Amino acid sequence: MSNKEIAKAFKLTAQLMELHDENPFKVRSIQNAAFKLERHPVPIEKMSIEEIGGIEGVGKSIQAKISDLLSRNSFQEMDEMLQQTPKGVIDLLGVKGIGPKKVRTLWKELGIESTGELLYACNENRLVELKGFGEKTQLQIKQAIEYAEANQGKYLYAVIEPIALQLFQDLRNSGLVSECSYSGDFRRKLEVQTQIDMVVACDDHAALAEFIQSHPLMDKDSFRSENNSISANIAGKLPLNIFIGTKENYASLLFDTTGNPEHIRLLKENYNWKENIQAKSEEEIYASVQLPYFEPELREGAAEFTFLKDGKLPVLVTDSDLKGILHNHSTYSDGAHTLEEMAVYCKELGYQYLGICDHSKTAFYANGLQPERILQQHQEIEKLNASLAPFKIFKGIESDILADGSLDYPEEILKSFDFIVASVHSILRMDKEKATQRLIKAIENPYTTILGHPTGRLLLAREGYPIDYKKVIDACAANNVVMELNANPYRLDLDWRYIPYALEKNVMISINPDAHRKEGYHDMHYGICVARKGGLTAAMTFNAFSREEIAKRFDKK
Repeated sequence: MSNKEIAKAFKLTAQLMELHDENPFKVRSIQNAAFKLERHPVPIEKMSIEEIGGIEGVGKSIQAKISDLLSRNSFQEMDEMLQQTPKGVIDLLGVKGIGPKKVRTLWKELGIESTGELLYACNENRLVELKGFGEKTQLQIKQAIEYAEANQGKYLYAVIEPIALQLFQDLRNSGLVSECSYSGDFRRKLEVQTQIDMVVACDDHAALAEFIQSHPLMDKDSFRSENNSISANIAGKLPLNIFIGTKENYASLLFDTTGNPEHIRLLKENYNWKENIQAKSEEEIYASVQLPYFEPELREGAAEFTFLKDGKLPVLVTDSDLKGILHNHSTYSDGAHTLEEMAVYCKELGYQYLGICDHSKTAFYANGLQPERILQQHQEIEKLNASLAPFKIFKGIESDILADGSLDYPEEILKSFDFIVASVHSILRMDKEKATQRLIKAIENPYTTILGHPTGRLLLAREGYPIDYKKVIDACAANNVVMELNANPYRLDLDWRYIPYALEKNVMISINPDAHRKEGYHDMHYGICVARKGGLTAAMTFNAFSREEIAKRFDKK
């Protein structure tokens, strides 16, 4: 059980206790435990009971609950709360915009015990007169439920990637396939997925079908085997489609099933396409119409054909191009690891530099830095830079963009940093004009180096605020501001679909993990995946600059 899963159990228990109007001090104790446990840098399940008791803020009572949770996936208070609460009411706690107190009102006063009943009540206008709600809250609840329902059956790429990797390896090791590859949306690395597609070359269809049906990941009841395909659900939910070909038609089958239909349509309509091309590789298929090979990530039918210059495509950015990691957090704000731990691990991964960007003072919920703590951090950075040289920590801050578009902190503090990531974290409900103007004002601030996660979206959880992308990108171009592609798989913001326009306007992109713990650095992988979809090259990637080059860029800014 991961620290996040342990914390989730405590969070749910605290919510249920608040729902049932339990003692506020007990509720706060459970909430505080959840906060501490989620951010603890060491895997709790690997700690002894004595070591768990040594965690700051964990007393004997919480220690006993953790021990119980690790042994049987629950603890007494959690059991009691779950027994008293209908499952549908527990589901209501997951609806964006309503906390335990509002759920209790809906449950006790309107008898609502499911999200379906709540949506019906919103459509019947029953929340308007309910104390603590009103028309605006009712609309927000309705939109949150509809958004969640629209995303049923969708998965983050990062969530299903390890499943696909395991299945791919198992197929390769089975000895049943001579060729094997991902296909479809997964091969194109779309940020949100609905299924896993694969293509194999196989001579023994029956043996392959038996292997897939007996695979421990498969839901046996959903298994289907036809002439040239096999389908099943993984873990009962995620659809898997395997297209079966021969060595002779493998390349054509892989090509046909990989590209977005719009990519293939544009290819066939504009490039003297010939049907039934016999080819040994996808490279040969593109060469047959005098085109270079399109990497799978590009085959979306979006901007990829505009990237062609003199019959060539740009060389897309890769993991190895990145020289440093910008926009990261430490225990100075809401990170799980110390500044030194974050720096040492970054160096161990082979990077030349780290940009530390803890939260600014307005982000009180994230332990944002007051001026005296900024000075303390800068002093520690200087000491670490002396001991870790030539590796370098750059002094950054993630400055909140305030409601009027200004940055947190006065000028005398802003100028003490090497660089500033400006981000919106509060008052997210804005119309397009207001959000756009708020961002543009922040971009025009002479201290803004990077515009952080431009829309504030959380994939499959929260829509971003609407912005006029072209106006925001134009403002970045005019003010020499870099745009962040936040590599956290829940964000991946800037959306890759707007990277081509940014490149057209000569706006550089910084792929940042927004890491709140050491392991978060590995999210750079997902940032690279979608950056390539937008046609990003190393030359236009800000953190592909060397330590010396990026220091000069910071100095100029």
